[in-house]
Amino acid sequence: MKINIQKNIKISNPETRDFLADAYYPEVSGKLPLIIFAHGYKGYKDWGAWDLMAEQFAQAGFFFVKFNFSHNGTTLERPNEFGDLEAFGNNNFSREMSDYDAVLNVFTENPHTDRNRIAFMGHSRGGGISLIKAFEDDRVKALVTLAGVSNFSYRFPSGERLKKWKDSGVMYSENGRTKQQMPHFYQFYEDFKENEKRFSVQYCAQHLDKPFLIIQGTEDDAVKDKEAFLLKEWAKDSELFIMEGANHTFGAKEPWVDQNLPPDLQTATEKIIHFLGKKL
Repeated sequence: MKINIQKNIKISNPETRDFLADAYYPEVSGKLPLIIFAHGYKGYKDWGAWDLMAEQFAQAGFFFVKFNFSHNGTTLERPNEFGDLEAFGNNNFSREMSDYDAVLNVFTENPHTDRNRIAFMGHSRGGGISLIKAFEDDRVKALVTLAGVSNFSYRFPSGERLKKWKDSGVMYSENGRTKQQMPHFYQFYEDFKENEKRFSVQYCAQHLDKPFLIIQGTEDDAVKDKEAFLLKEWAKDSELFIMEGANHTFGAKEPWVDQNLPPDLQTATEKIIHFLGKKL
């Protein structure tokens, strides 16, 4: 089956700024179910093995979209490098929600997609954002999270560290791979506090009335498996798939030079394809 790949499609969002998306879909007649994938913290659409994963979804008959959040630190010219740390520092959950909406608006109008069969899929922090957007948007019919977070609030500092952040206006987090000191401006916390109810992953999970697949590895250092069990407990129409020995990225890393998916990500991809094949 011939797969069409469109890389670096420019998405305009007047509420944030222009950003890029990729589309992978089989060359077939008829409309295809649409999957939109959101990367996680310090991630981007071209990271690791996401391209190979996208191709597998296309081979399975889906129209698969992955995108860079507008303020994830990449640029239109360099979509797979953190070349704009000022933008990274100015990111917040409201901007990510707005970007998600912009992507959805563009691809529901695509002639190849079926607007009645739409699923969201997110990794790590992108899993939390995907859950909130799936809860808010009636167009979304199913949800998948890969190592998805269950809570945003306790990822912020507290006490003296929070006060120091407020006083200085900026807090830094080192990127373990690039060694860049990546800034978070205090507006990130202010935006969260102003919209704390909206950004409650727990509330959205408890009120989500859509099929939801939760995939989690037991050797995840960034998101513990207890978060997956909480999501399962909260969401009434959910299915939990625990992967023994899988890490936070399901065996992928950046760069990924192999021509095949890592075994854990392959297993996860097959599970998602089966799940969405039934639910969409």
